[in-house]
Amino acid sequence: MQTPRGIARIPDLGSFDQIIDTRSPAEFAEDHIPGAINCPVLDNAQRAQVGTIYKQVSAFEARKLGAAMVAENIARHLMTHFQDQPKDWRPLLYCWRGGQRSGSFTTWMRMIGWDACQLEGGYKTYRRHVIDQIAALPPTLRFVVVCGATGSGKTRLLDALAAAGAQVLDLEGLARHKGSVLGRLPGIAQPPQKSFETALHEKLAGYSPERPVFVEAESRKIGSIQIPEALIERIRQSECVAIEASRAARLDFLLNDYAYLGHDVADFKERIDCLRGFQSNSVLDEWKRLAEVGDLATLFAAFIDEHYDPLYQRSQNRNFVRFGEARPIVLETLSADQLAAAAADLIQSLT
Repeated sequence: MQTPRGIARIPDLGSFDQIIDTRSPAEFAEDHIPGAINCPVLDNAQRAQVGTIYKQVSAFEARKLGAAMVAENIARHLMTHFQDQPKDWRPLLYCWRGGQRSGSFTTWMRMIGWDACQLEGGYKTYRRHVIDQIAALPPTLRFVVVCGATGSGKTRLLDALAAAGAQVLDLEGLARHKGSVLGRLPGIAQPPQKSFETALHEKLAGYSPERPVFVEAESRKIGSIQIPEALIERIRQSECVAIEASRAARLDFLLNDYAYLGHDVADFKERIDCLRGFQSNSVLDEWKRLAEVGDLATLFAAFIDEHYDPLYQRSQNRNFVRFGEARPIVLETLSADQLAAAAADLIQSLT
């Protein structure tokens, strides 16, 4: 069926010079189409004000005020952002459902002479596309799951694989979190769930089914981010490789990788308290004392022996169907050179 003039659909996204999100800044911050810029026709406060009038007074009064605000905002955006655009510039605009917000802006742009189009169904349709594709794409891909106890350099191996040209899905990177209870990154907030899923979809859609996709073994949640069911189930059915590093190498790695935990003792103690239910109160009190005195070597050794390793053995065997047949990757150290060599060997043997 032919697309009506001035209307675009999801498959057309790549054919525009600019994608413009006309929703409020708060909506845009929660999630948006990759590459879009935000030119809101109503800002956060204006949207709330119009919505209140719509509910408490009447739809007519809300539209009257909203139209004035929208006209003023569109005029400002046209003057501020688009005066230098040539006649053959072709933008795509969208709002929540492809309604009046993006429709008004599109109408003005087309009146000017640009071949502006409005996304049919708006962000709501794009969001449904993302959800559907996240469910559909994982079964078409061959995942290779990088397993290994905490501190064995799994993420660093993924980095080495990516540097060597392999297809890599770094879920912790997308989630901005290291995955463990202690994995919250200092000064870095996790993305909203919708934004994470949009970034995940963009990654999955870019992989070739002809080559393996390396991914780290993860639980169903990375911090506050939930891994979509279709993806986690596909990963847990996939072939595995397992890093085997010495305890000394792992301890040294953890002391370097988590050194920032010692910079804020109060925060560190709060993170240790999150292990309540996994460890006794007396153990947690001792760990918090070690954090207070800055004895991170003893503390991280205890984490390895009493928490991470027992948890690893239980979770890998239970959650990853093919973990028992995992190919071992034996590393004497977790140096960049050894990880690069291991990555090259993996790529050669699995591709």
